[in-house]
Parts: sequence; structure tokens; C-alpha cells
Amino acid sequence: MTSKALDALRIVLVGTQHPGNIGSAARAMKTMGLSRLCLVTPECATDADEARAMAVGAEDLIGTALRADVLDDALADCTQVYGCTARRRHVALPEWTPREAAARAIAEVQAGGTVALLFGRERSGLSNDELQRCHAAIHIPTNPEFSSLNLAAAVQVLSYELRLAALAAAEPPPPAERGDPPATQAELEGLFEHLDRALVAIDFHKGRSPVTVLRRLRRLFLRARLNEREVRILHGILADAERMARLAAERRQ
Repeated sequence: MTSKALDALRIVLVGTQHPGNIGSAARAMKTMGLSRLCLVTPECATDADEARAMAVGAEDLIGTALRADVLDDALADCTQVYGCTARRRHVALPEWTPREAAARAIAEVQAGGTVALLFGRERSGLSNDELQRCHAAIHIPTNPEFSSLNLAAAVQVLSYELRLAALAAAEPPPPAERGDPPATQAELEGLFEHLDRALVAIDFHKGRSPVTVLRRLRRLFLRARLNEREVRILHGILADAERMARLAAERRQ
């Protein structure tokens, strides 16, 4: 069970600036049995000598790492996304310790899901827009007088907790009859785009900025843990709202 659970976990490094951190992160992952590394818009050469030297036997993780130019591409098939961040941001998210996050991640993959853990840039971490993609934030409780934690060290902390959680997880019972599978990140992003269009079509914002409302609605639907059928139902409701808005506009002409 341990290897199967860990195989469904994805470590996503966003905008990494130093090749040594990629190598060190790969080594941290491999020591804990994790193998799915994803590099999103790295700002350094991912195959640099420094990356390979710091990997020390985990070069294969760098070689097989998924590369993505857009974060959404790296998360498309994930059912849960957690963002590692050292600072409170202007994005309201549930906040978990590494141990809490690891337990929830393993429970999610035991239920058939796929989980991504995001790590941001060495200097600035994850942006607010990137955190908007996350279901929760992970905060490592470092010394407040010296909270600076190296990227690869943060990956090691989370990898260790994930392995402990996987080892502690009991063998699941025979699978019961399951309902519809959870919606993937790509399906949720499609829903949010449709919601944005529908709110404009019915003139919900009345000339006001839609940013705050859309952020709150995004948080609402992420908390709801929608499944595929529920997403399709919501698409149908939004499509009907758009249709009624078009009919109303035609009657006014």
C-alpha cells in the first residue's frame, strides 16, 4: 500500500531559481519513496551539473520529471492541491501543519484521488494566483525568529511526513460501491471559467469588480469537494442562466 499511495502524490516545484535545489529536492523525495516530480516554468537549467550533483543518486527523478509551462497543466488530473507557504497571504485557505496535510493527502489517494503539493520560488514563494488553485495551505512551524527554510529542506519535511502517514495507514477494506469520482482540477477550472462568463451574462456584478466575488465562490466550491456529476449539473444550470439572459436581451431589442 505504501508505494501505491506515494505514487499518487506529486511534488510540484514552481519557478525554481537554483538548479541545486531541484537536485536536492529530488534526493529528498527519493529517500522517502516519492517519485513524481513536476517542474513548472523553472528559472534555471533543470539538467545543469549542479542539479545532478545535488541529486546524488536521484538523477532519474529529474530525468523523468514532468515539465509544464502553465501550472494548470501540471494540476489538471489532481483531485486535491496543497500549497506550501511560509507567509499568510490575502487568500483565505484552511491552514495545516505538514503532519495534518500528509494524513489528508494519504486519505485522499486511498480514496482513489491524486494529490499535488506545490512549492514556490526561493525568493517569493507561491503567488496569490497560484494559491487560488489550492484547497489548503501547508505551513511548517519554523522558529519565528529565523523562519527562512531552504526549498529542498521544505520538500524533505513534507516527504518525510508523507512517508510516515503512508506507513501508518491501515490497509483499506475491500472497495465499497463508489459514487461518481471527484472532479479534477481541470474540471473545476472549467467550471470557474463558465461561472465567470455566466455572472457577466446575467449582469450580476453591476459594474463592480468581479475579483472578490469570484475568489469567494472559488473557495466555496473547493470546500464542497464536487464530484464529476455535480460539476456537470452546475454547468447545466449556468448554461440555462446564459440562455435566459440571451432571451431577455433579445426581448429588449
